[in-house]
Amino acid sequence: MIVARGLTKTYGPKVAVDGLSFTVEPGRVTGFLGPNGAGKSTTMRMMVGLDRPTAGTVTINGRSYADSAAPLRTVGALLEARALHPGRSARNHLRWLAASNGIPVRRVDEVLDLVGLTDVADQRVGRFSLGMGQRLGIAVALLGDPPVVVLDEPVNGLDPEGIRWVRTLARELASQGRTVLVSSHLMSEMALTADHLIVVGRGRMLADCSMAQFIADHAASYVRVRAPRTAEVEALLRSRGLDVDRQGSELRVQGLDSAGIGDLLGGAGLHLHELSLVRSSLEDAFMTLTADSVEYSAHPVAQEAQAAR
Repeated sequence: MIVARGLTKTYGPKVAVDGLSFTVEPGRVTGFLGPNGAGKSTTMRMMVGLDRPTAGTVTINGRSYADSAAPLRTVGALLEARALHPGRSARNHLRWLAASNGIPVRRVDEVLDLVGLTDVADQRVGRFSLGMGQRLGIAVALLGDPPVVVLDEPVNGLDPEGIRWVRTLARELASQGRTVLVSSHLMSEMALTADHLIVVGRGRMLADCSMAQFIADHAASYVRVRAPRTAEVEALLRSRGLDVDRQGSELRVQGLDSAGIGDLLGGAGLHLHELSLVRSSLEDAFMTLTADSVEYSAHPVAQEAQAAR
């Protein structure tokens, strides 16, 4: 279990993490989300003692990470996959880490096989692709068979097979009763992986809840309606007190399900070209919640061009 209480980190006048309090519980995958500059990486670095909090505390299974006699047996972390000596082989990189934490050398071959690097285990890691480096970083995180696993952008550089493998791995680790925290910018993948979400923006807590609750609270589903007589359909739906948002020839309707809308329009003799339920997504909910917390916001090219005229 990871417990943060009032966790704060400042760099001069800049507040990177601002009083975060949360608990990452075992037995489920917790997604750690936020825009660039939200403080996610800084928070994870404080978890494993790479940054010292300005205020507050963070403990792993009731103890500070720095108090662990064998850190890799306590927390497995992937924070900087390329933070390794380029001249070492993957096998030797893992061997010295194992030796420093009292981990049996046989575990090295086990994790190399687990992450799919057995065939390149004796190659210098400086020649590894980004995806191979990520796999080695995950091997390091799993080397001590730790009860707590923290992964920062673990699918970065991986192909579709590798992304699916990481997803399956995270869920398998959680099913074993481990504490699993995963940070990612891939909303579609996080929606398939995480059970619970912690969302931060500008260093502050924005949400700490289940995936289902997060989506329900911050993005609404709607019924998409397309019809040849759009104006008449819109007028009828509005006359029944429904919330109708017109987007070109498409109507987005809330307040009544697809069957009810179909019956209503059919009874009025209005034909339909499309009637479909559009379910809200994690990406929709995330963009809605973090809209005011984006540190680097780009402008649409069309608007830029128009402004330049």
